[in-house]
Amino acid sequence: MRGTSQRARLLLVTRNLPPLQGGMERLNWHLLQQLQRTTDVQAVGPHGSARLALPGPEVREVPLRPLWRFLLAAFWHCLALGLRRRPNLYLAGSGLTAPHAWLVSRVFNGRSAAYLHGLDITVDNAVYRRLWLPFLRRLDVVIVNSSATAALAVDAGIAPAKIHRVHPGVALPLVPDPARRAADGKAFRAQHALGEGPLLLSVGRLTPRKGLLEFVRDALPAILQAHPNAALVVIGGAASQALGSEMLTPDQILAAASPSMAPRIHFIGEVSDEALSVAMHCAAVHVFPVRSQRSDPEGFGMVAIEAAAHGLPTVAYASGGVVDAVAAGISGALVAPGDSAALAEAVIEMIHRPLPSVPMRAFASAFDWDAFGRQVRDVLGVAERTAP
Repeated sequence: MRGTSQRARLLLVTRNLPPLQGGMERLNWHLLQQLQRTTDVQAVGPHGSARLALPGPEVREVPLRPLWRFLLAAFWHCLALGLRRRPNLYLAGSGLTAPHAWLVSRVFNGRSAAYLHGLDITVDNAVYRRLWLPFLRRLDVVIVNSSATAALAVDAGIAPAKIHRVHPGVALPLVPDPARRAADGKAFRAQHALGEGPLLLSVGRLTPRKGLLEFVRDALPAILQAHPNAALVVIGGAASQALGSEMLTPDQILAAASPSMAPRIHFIGEVSDEALSVAMHCAAVHVFPVRSQRSDPEGFGMVAIEAAAHGLPTVAYASGGVVDAVAAGISGALVAPGDSAALAEAVIEMIHRPLPSVPMRAFASAFDWDAFGRQVRDVLGVAERTAP
């Protein structure tokens, strides 16, 4: 007799979904879409997230601010959905909502899990560490984004047997034909007055952890001495709804540069995915000078994979999860954390001797979102099954 499909019921609760912007938000959006393939998904997320989700999941929206209101309202909606839908699995999109997943799973006799990113383990907040970390230890399944985050989870007292590493994914771009790429690159340069020299690209929020101020102060002078017509292009800015991260301003970063260097630094701010893709296609090097900070770690470094998918090499410090995101000699170069002279030398060498793009894109292809989804569904045990 032909079997019938048995779909698990799952509830995802997270503060990190679009319309918020960032790597965690992108990951959770794709996580929701991937889980939808084999489970009946409901979600609790921030205001504005329901209209951005694909048809299918029921998304309950919760105000972002103040934080206590988000936490209480999210817990209430988790209880309501648990009572009505009785999910088999309660998944937190970060450590912030791990208590919601664990508590509601106990009420309704389900399993609990969380995807942890790094900062949600090490955040320097006494209340969080006292109240939240015990819930992380009680979860049935813990997914982490890198080997570095796995080590942080073990240090926090999470049993190694519960920990599963699943790297974030990437959307693989179409490779434009040479004529289109050249035209788009020329238009991008003209729009932002970037000149004709090699472009160094920095992508991400302007947090101290990203190390951009130190890069401008300590490494960029040597690069510009070797390549006077080079330009540093900074894409990204402050995220007004982000939790716990100090933000820098462009003026603070420019203050670290000499007057002669300042015209070579261009802050573009937030851009569309299409504009970011053009920037990556016409840049020479993606610079990723992340500082090594236990209290604010770089959990993975998705932007390095995105750069590789565009054939753009990354030069970075071997810090935190960046080690998992950059394949030395294939998708870029890694230097000792804090060694600004070595970082500058690696950037100069990458401009002189670019890495071939085909192996770079092959490396990135192992991180596509479908591969990510298969791994997550396997870890959670929600692959589609057929009953006899």
